[in-house]
Order: sequence, then structure tokens, then C-alpha cells
Amino acid sequence: MLVLAAAPVATQSMGQTAPEPPAAEAPAPGALPYETSLVPTGVEALDEPLRDASRLIRLSDEAPVDAYGLVARALGEPPLLDAVLRAEGYWAGRIEVEIAGSPADEPGLAQRLAGNPGPVPVQVRITPGPRYTLRRVALRSQAPEGAAAVAALGQPEGLESGGPARTGPILDAESGLLDRLRVAGYPLAAVVDREVLVNHEVQAMDVTWVLSPGPAARFAPPEIAGGTAVSRRLLARITNRVSGEPYAPATLERTRRELLALGAFDTVRARAGDRLDESGRLPVTFTITDRPRNAAGATLAYETNYGPSATVYYERRNVFGNAERLRLEASASRLGSEADDTNFRIGANLRRPGLIDGRTSLVLDAAVLRERLDAYDRDAITTSALLERPFGARWVLQSGPTFETGRIGRDGNMEPFTLAGLVMGARYDSTNDPLDPRGGLRATINVIPYADIAEGGGFVRAIGTLRTYFDLTGSGGTVLALRGTLGSLVGADRSVPLDKRFYAGGGGSVRGYAYQSIGPRDSQGRPDGGSSLVEGSVELRQRISGALGMVAFLDGGSVGQLETPSFEEVRLGAGVGVRYATAIGPLRLDVAIPLNKQEGDDGYGLYVGLGQAF
Repeated sequence: MLVLAAAPVATQSMGQTAPEPPAAEAPAPGALPYETSLVPTGVEALDEPLRDASRLIRLSDEAPVDAYGLVARALGEPPLLDAVLRAEGYWAGRIEVEIAGSPADEPGLAQRLAGNPGPVPVQVRITPGPRYTLRRVALRSQAPEGAAAVAALGQPEGLESGGPARTGPILDAESGLLDRLRVAGYPLAAVVDREVLVNHEVQAMDVTWVLSPGPAARFAPPEIAGGTAVSRRLLARITNRVSGEPYAPATLERTRRELLALGAFDTVRARAGDRLDESGRLPVTFTITDRPRNAAGATLAYETNYGPSATVYYERRNVFGNAERLRLEASASRLGSEADDTNFRIGANLRRPGLIDGRTSLVLDAAVLRERLDAYDRDAITTSALLERPFGARWVLQSGPTFETGRIGRDGNMEPFTLAGLVMGARYDSTNDPLDPRGGLRATINVIPYADIAEGGGFVRAIGTLRTYFDLTGSGGTVLALRGTLGSLVGADRSVPLDKRFYAGGGGSVRGYAYQSIGPRDSQGRPDGGSSLVEGSVELRQRISGALGMVAFLDGGSVGQLETPSFEEVRLGAGVGVRYATAIGPLRLDVAIPLNKQEGDDGYGLYVGLGQAF
């Protein structure tokens, strides 16, 4: 009988892979069928991992062997299973393998089995023994100069005296020790030795790490590798900020993300050197791969009340060699309506990153548009020139002038207008996925003081939206999404252009109601807009299977005539939807009904698009 048992007292080594079994046997022409059974250990949590680790079970069908190969496979089984036992803290396990009732290591067994037609019974009996505990955990510096850094680490995370002597947490704690040393500014930190003493008499384990923190270091001037057409001067403006800074993985990652945020690169990899240079600083290399220079695409959407819409775009990257991005876009909606009722927008957007301190971007935007809506008709030209700058990892501030001119009105009575404004905006984003967030928070606020160039006077339009997401299961399978919006026109009167007033209703607002239909109406029952806005949404997102999911939602909104948001006439819409996850975001199909309809509202709304509703 083949038996594997531990010695009374020994220094053990551990790793992430099990010991190698004897050399793999090649399939033989005279393969011998066999059936393997694992006797339950009495510890339910062990049985499944042991079964998964068994080569006798895993290879019985996919790699048949003859009698000699079967014996060799059985002889290699105990080390594999013992690694599973030790990973869970069982260091005195006993493993017995029998083939046709005989121990696997019995002399002459293979010859006796050679004429057996099979299937041959193979039984594996595992006795875990007692579960050992951690007794002492200690850290020691290899050299006196590193003693202070090692002492500052304190107790390794995830290990407690008296806890199970499992190998996984010990290896995790070791990785954690190195990470903490690197975060503290020691890039060359290493584990010199890991002493693991298993005492079988007291059924306990002692672990001692000998660490070498190495010298504290600062970054050397970074190098750029990889073929890129982006200006090296621009790249240096961003990467050279780390030169001379104390080593920290977070600093390296932040700079990598800043390069990626330029929008010109497919990948950016940051690699720190494994030794210091002659000046005692740590070399750093950023390896860059450019994105394709040209891109094009199209999107389609549909709303019951608003009809089909389509957008096509062309994008040119790194236009002048400084990571600029030019985007030309054309969109149209109400495509099934009469030509006179079709909306369109043709626009151009140019983003020039890396200005001033390397963190600021200039965003130029111009568009020609035509809108034929229930609330108003508008023909306009709009332009803006905004500066954007991130602050920290989550904030982006934006400011700059905006200008628009054109005609606006109803029933063919179009009045000219000209507005000049100053955009002041901020964005905050701590979500974990830009396309389909499952946790975190997003907030936007925009305040634009407008001056009416044609009529004189002015007003301030302010709007803010908060979105937050809660992963209720911890696996992303069930997500609660919440949205709230507040808006106000400060210092405004009814002469404010119709498009600058607030409206609610539609796919991005209160589903179940027609676009812009919620709020004050004129004498003919048409949306007239208001001076304040309040909206909210609650959406429960549930993954069903694979890429398929469903949602249930409740939206609400109200538009008031005073600049203070009003909750007096809140319109509610509820519904369900289907989501199908893709690489570019979830495909969305929502059906909603108005819960407290206004006169003239339809009985339901259907919405099809790409991306979550919010």
C-alpha cells in the first residue's frame, strides 16, 4: 500500500504549485481502463478540492495508459493531494492508493495487471489528520540598515496566531509585505528567505521572513519606448513630472493613466528597473502603442414618442502630432417623420491635450443644428472653446466661453437670438466601469451665465446630476442604480429662449412620457418649459445568465415655473427592460408606462439604445 505521511518535525517549503509527479507517461497501445474512487475524508470542505487535484480522475479518459502507466500515475498521486491538504492546514495527512486491492507500490503489480481487461478499480483513501495552527509569525531584516523599514511593517496582514496554518494566506501575506515596502518607497524590496517550521508534536507552525528592503529611491528621468508618432516633447512634459519624486507605485500608475488619457494610445505599460542607476535613482520606462489614426462608427436608437435616430462619426487621432483628436459627427432624429419635422446636427470637435502643465486640454466645438420639437423649432450655430483639467484621479474642471446664434420659435414664427455665455463645470467619477458601472458615484454640475446680445439682459442656467451605484451581491450580479437631477434658471423671465428652459420626459429623463412633455404648457397644450427641474430614477439591474440581464425601474420628474425646484406636480413612470452586455456597453430595450398621465400622453413608451439609461 502506497502511503504518504509527514515526518515528526521538519522545515517545510511552500509554493503556489504542487510538487511535480513522475514524468508524464505516453498513451500506450494496450491501454488499461480504470475507475478511481476517493473515499470521503470526513471534512466536507476538502473533498471537492482533492477530487479536482486528482490526476487519476482527471486523466482517466483523456490520457489512457497501460498497466505500467497506471502504476506510475498512482505513484504520483500522493504529492498532488498532500499539497491540497497542506494548503488547508492539514500537515500530518496520510494518503493511501490501492489498485485492484493492492498497494500501488507493491512489487510486480504492473506485470500482474497487464493481462487484466479492466476496468481496474483504483481507490484513494485520505486521512487529513488534525488541522495545524499558526503559532508564531516573525519578520527579520537581512541587514541592520533595513531594520527600521522592516519593523515599521508590523504584523503581516491576514495572519493571526491561533489561526489555521494554511499556505495560501502565508503566500498572500508575503506578497503584501513586499507591496507595503514598495509603497513605502523601497522599489527593490525582496524576500531573502521564508522559514516555515512545522512542529508535529504540538501541531503548530512558525513562520519567519527574512526581508531585504533595499535602498529608498527616487525616480530617474523616464524613458519612452515603442514606436509612436506623438510628439516626444509632449510625452516628456507628462512623464518628467515623476523625475526626482520618491518611488511609489501609485505615482507610476498615475502617470501611466495620464498618458493613456491623451487618447492616442492603445496601451501604455510602465516598468520600473530592477536596479538603481549610477546616480542612485530608479530607471523607469513607459512602453507605448499607438491607436489607429482613423476610426469611424454609427449608432442607432429608438423611442416610441420620438422615433428612430442615428449618428455617424469619423475620428482622426494625433492630427498634428500632439495627440489631438478631431471628431466629425452627424446625427438625425425623427427619421420617419415628414422632412420638415426631421432634426439634424452636424458638428466638429477638436481636443488638444497636454497644454500648459501637461494636464490641461483645449476643447473646441462647433455645430450647425436644426430642431423641430413639440416645444419649439430652432435653427442655430453653436461654438465653444473650453479648457479642461483633471484634479486628482476623479475630478475634472472645465471652463470657457460659448456662443450661439440663430432663430427660435413656433409655427413658423422664428425670432433671431444671440447668446454669449461662460461655461463653468465640474465632473466627479469614482465608478468602477465607464460603460456599465456596478459601484461608485458620478456627479456633474454645469453653471452657465448667459448674456443676451440681441435683447440685452441675461440669466444663469445651472444644472447638476448625481448618479450612484451599489453592488448588492458583491459579484456585480445585482446592482442598484440611483439618479437625481436639479436645475434652475436664476434671474430669468419668460423671455428666456425656449431651448434654455427646462423640460422633462423621454428616454434620458422620465421614461413612459413623450420627450419634453412634462412641465408647464401654453394655451395650445404644447410644452412651454420652466425655470426649475427636479428628476430622479431608481433602477434595479439583475444579471440573468451570461451576457443577458433585466432591469426594473421607476422614474420621476417635475418642472416648475419658479427658479426654486418644485415637487408639487411630479410625474412618475415605471417599467422593465432587457440588457445584453457587449464589449462597447450593454444593448438596452426598455418599456415604460406613465403612472399619472397628463392629457394627451400615450399609454407606454419603448426605448432602444446602446448603454445603460444612466
